[in-house]
Amino acid sequence: FAISSWMGPLFFENLSIDALHIIERIGWWGHILMVFAFLNYLPYSKHFHILLAFPNTFYSNLEQKGKFTNMESVTNEVKLMLDPNADPYAAPANPEEAPKRFGAKDVTDLTWKNLLDAYTCTECGRCSSSCPANVTGKLLSPRKIMMDTRDRLVEVGENYRKHGKGYDDGKSLIGDYITEEEIWACTSCNACVQECPVNIDPLSIIVDLRRYLVMEESKVPSELTGMLTNIENNGAPWQFAQTERLNWANED
Repeated sequence: FAISSWMGPLFFENLSIDALHIIERIGWWGHILMVFAFLNYLPYSKHFHILLAFPNTFYSNLEQKGKFTNMESVTNEVKLMLDPNADPYAAPANPEEAPKRFGAKDVTDLTWKNLLDAYTCTECGRCSSSCPANVTGKLLSPRKIMMDTRDRLVEVGENYRKHGKGYDDGKSLIGDYITEEEIWACTSCNACVQECPVNIDPLSIIVDLRRYLVMEESKVPSELTGMLTNIENNGAPWQFAQTERLNWANED
């Protein structure tokens, strides 16, 4: 009001009522048209998070942080092996359906909630500023993980629109957007999940990318090879049997 009360008489004092009415109508319709134009631009911009923040928060995971989910594909394989009535040689229910991957290689392997997270990201950077790997100079940035996922999702959508669903452009989320160094730099501490103001979960995407590397590509850092071998043989990450785990208490 302080500015308009000074500028009003300066520009409009000598105008007629009809002229002021026309200017008011131009201003009103111009404002409405700009709002409508922005609403149409909204889904194609980063400001889409304004609308998606509410459903993303509503559908956020309420389980304890740090609790990993079982892989449905692995669970089904285990059930098949343990079911005495199952026929391992039976034809699949949908023979034309492509076999599901273990983990995620591209955005098409991620869940709908992961994709909603990517579109909801406000790019504020709180996740990266609280990430211990990022703070100590590692290549990982949870903010970049979400932005790369969104960018790849937009690219896949454009390919489907131009060439039809199922079109393969030879790219993937791993390698072309997110490097293996970034994936393995994560400490799984959940700091990024805790700090996000709209409950985005970058860790779930990183875990699925790791699962693909381990179970599909057998790409494991040398530091983890021994641990995985011990888990497979001993049921624990240590290099001795479970029956010997308490032997340290008998040592002098």
